[in-house]
Amino acid sequence: MTSSDMNYLTIALPKGKLFAPAARLLAAAGYTADGLSEDSRRLVIANEAHKIRFIITKTADLPTYVEYGAADVGIIGKDVLAEENKNVYELLDLKFGLCRMVVAVPEALRQPKLADYAHMRVATKYPNTAEKFFRDAGIQMEIIKLGGSIELAPIVGLAEMIVDLVETGRTLKENKLVEVAQINQATARFIANRVSFKMKFERINRLTEELRQLAESGSKA
Repeated sequence: MTSSDMNYLTIALPKGKLFAPAARLLAAAGYTADGLSEDSRRLVIANEAHKIRFIITKTADLPTYVEYGAADVGIIGKDVLAEENKNVYELLDLKFGLCRMVVAVPEALRQPKLADYAHMRVATKYPNTAEKFFRDAGIQMEIIKLGGSIELAPIVGLAEMIVDLVETGRTLKENKLVEVAQINQATARFIANRVSFKMKFERINRLTEELRQLAESGSKA
């Protein structure tokens, strides 16, 4: 970390659904910059007056940027944090972006017990999470990692089951899939690089407490 880096607090924000509420929450705490937008072509967006820098990353990459110190802190879903399992501090549950990680199957394949699905193929964007869930349940499955529309896999016969993140469950219903198990719930989390947390403790701790107060007060993100 250079001396120049010490003058700034670098905040990573994820592209996608969490970007707008995360940016609004930070703005409510006084952390913003001109031109901060998910669609910005600038790679680094700075507020020079307050020595704040923002970087906007792909969702799955954000924990890596924080782990290696390219960002001091970041906001990311617990689902990604659990899947990536990076060496970062999880400082705060921000209490927005609530989703569920679920196991779902086509309606015609629904079985009485989870164990009845043993040895089936499971399509998911979250192979580590899926593998751990089935391993802990004592069920052997074949995990297939995909990056696109997971609901397509059972329709075309690539897999019998899916593990995916859902908000309302509407997409499952539209594709005639039913939830058969919930793995966990996920909300947005505030994370920090371990070295930055020590070197920039005052700034990071102050921001954490400001975000905590906003989250606990129910401020709309």
